[in-house]
Amino acid sequence: MEFDDYLQPEIAVTAAVTAVVFSPGARKLLRPVMQLRLSAAAFAASRRREPHFSHGRSSNRPPPKVKEVSSGGTVERRVVGTAGSDAS
Repeated sequence: MEFDDYLQPEIAVTAAVTAVVFSPGARKLLRPVMQLRLSAAAFAASRRREPHFSHGRSSNRPPPKVKEVSSGGTVERRVVGTAGSDAS
């Protein structure tokens, strides 16, 4: 390219932006920002793939009902209303 080509506005702006982006100071400034954005994008993608990730329960189900039973000075918590639980 000749010097006259760099005087065209599109080429001058492109050359200036490229010089700034690839300078050590700009890279040092942009690196943490890009790392944060990439980690946020990765987190959002993982949440989109597994939207119901809530410790083994579907997020639209209510938590199980718990009944406290005391016997002999100790308090025991039991889940009630599910198959295989003690309904007493």
